[in-house]
Amino acid sequence: MAGRIEDYALIGDMQTAALVCRDGTVDWLCLPRFDSHAIFAGLLGTEEHGFWRIGPAHASGDEPPTAARRSYRGDSLILESEWDTPRGTVRVIDFMPPRDGAPQLIRIVEGVSGRVPMRSALRMRFSYGRIVPWVHKHEGRTVAVAGPDSVWFDTEAETYGKSLTTYADFTVAPGDRIAFTISWEPSHKEPPPLPEPEQSLEATEDFWREWVEHCTYHGPYREAVIRSLITLKALTYGPTGGIVAAPTTSLPEEIGGVRNWDYRYTWLRDAAITLSSLLRTGYREEARAWREWLLRAVAGDPENLQIMYGIAGERELGEAELDWLPGYEDSGPVRVGNGAAHQLQLDVYGEVTEALHLAHMTGLARNDYASLLQLKLIRYLEQHWDEPDEGIWEVRGPRRHFVHSKVMAWVAVDRTIKLIESGDADGPLEKWRELRDDIHRDVCERGYDKERNTFTQSYGSKELDASLLLIPQMGFLPPDDKRVIGTIEAIQRELSTSDGFILRYPTSGDNEGVDGLPGDEGAFLACSFWMADDLAMIGRVDEARKLFEKLLSLRNDLGLLAEEWDPRLQRQVGNFPQAFSHVPLIDTALRLTASGAYGG
Repeated sequence: MAGRIEDYALIGDMQTAALVCRDGTVDWLCLPRFDSHAIFAGLLGTEEHGFWRIGPAHASGDEPPTAARRSYRGDSLILESEWDTPRGTVRVIDFMPPRDGAPQLIRIVEGVSGRVPMRSALRMRFSYGRIVPWVHKHEGRTVAVAGPDSVWFDTEAETYGKSLTTYADFTVAPGDRIAFTISWEPSHKEPPPLPEPEQSLEATEDFWREWVEHCTYHGPYREAVIRSLITLKALTYGPTGGIVAAPTTSLPEEIGGVRNWDYRYTWLRDAAITLSSLLRTGYREEARAWREWLLRAVAGDPENLQIMYGIAGERELGEAELDWLPGYEDSGPVRVGNGAAHQLQLDVYGEVTEALHLAHMTGLARNDYASLLQLKLIRYLEQHWDEPDEGIWEVRGPRRHFVHSKVMAWVAVDRTIKLIESGDADGPLEKWRELRDDIHRDVCERGYDKERNTFTQSYGSKELDASLLLIPQMGFLPPDDKRVIGTIEAIQRELSTSDGFILRYPTSGDNEGVDGLPGDEGAFLACSFWMADDLAMIGRVDEARKLFEKLLSLRNDLGLLAEEWDPRLQRQVGNFPQAFSHVPLIDTALRLTASGAYGG
């Protein structure tokens, strides 16, 4: 069985990523890209679906021992795990060097004390665990081949094959360093170059040290902010600037449930808010690359704007189920692709426009096509803002007039008016000012429940929705407006878990809920950070800080967060690590630091 979601560490090379468990097992790796087929899919099945474990040797049938300690090396994505055994202590260093050529996963075993017997067990299974590759020797190297893929395994340790698995048994003493590397290459090409593990380790450490030096945040939450920024950088696809929502698919929002989705794509919403955090912490180059990705992905067709694209801008993300995988802790189905790609989500226009506006305000070099795209988006919204949509949460039930969608349509128009007022674009200023007023009036009249003093999830509904917490953050209404305060307090009453975290919206257990799905889900971490933001904005700064620090305590020992927190099981759930959790962590840290609302 795979480990708990929070038992995993992330390593990556800005093109793909691997998850490494506490026992030294790599249970998830897609090659050569985030959205490629997995060669290790044990995370969603069993060891039969692919894994790579390096750790102290243990008796057959026993559980592999877990590391006594693990951490990232400084501010990097280099993982160091240490085991204390009766025979001594050993360290395993795991990393993926940022690359120009073949993707590599390098694992260096280092003896610390005593003499420790070790074992490497490598079971490659292509196509998400379905295909057993042909494993053979080629000029002294081990290679696994199936169809278009080849994976090359290099080590100085002596290896042998057994039960369709490649093993190496060896012993390390103090000062010993034994390296293991897998490299991917298209099967029709020449073998990849022989790896140079020690040089790659030094170069990887240099890369991350230099990258972190650009961070402009030096407040009290710097450790959490830096780790979140590194995570966001790791989720960026270097060749194009696209940002994946998470490196995994089908980690469940409810253990045993059906809310299992593929997040290895670029949601415009997630990427736009990621861009916002990067810009506010000094990372303008990543922001520029994402803006270029956006312009290529949308191209000349903003009328058919998708909510998500592939990491190179692909539009077709057809959804399928992998019935040979049982799912994480039997949470099926396992899905690849995402059928929500063609939903209508009007809020996306607001998030994209807000990101472009922030890029403009922070001095990112002007791009005339970006301004043209912004104008085209507003012309589309002029005709469609008053239509029902699927909303921010991608409901699979009927379309509704979601209040958050209308608010973000207002944001899109408002930011475009500001662009025109600055003299950097031309447009029908008075006409769009009237449109902005019309949307604002419509929301306040139809999306507000006067009796309860709260905005509602959709027009005419009684349900609440945590996305309403963004109303003051987007400037739709000031924080001291009684309707804003009423909404915050209503969400605290009706969408709070017993430990104070925030649900997205009500779910209905075994019955089909507002989102068209049965089952429940955990507290949505982004929404809980939004609550902390709002509390700070309305002057309840001590309460905001306590909630924020409570959220920080949910991170795993490496500072990583999944999408949700299950208050009943007291564990992380959902795809991991999740950009949509780490971005608001950064934003809330910045807000609390600016307000002085921290404990010292």
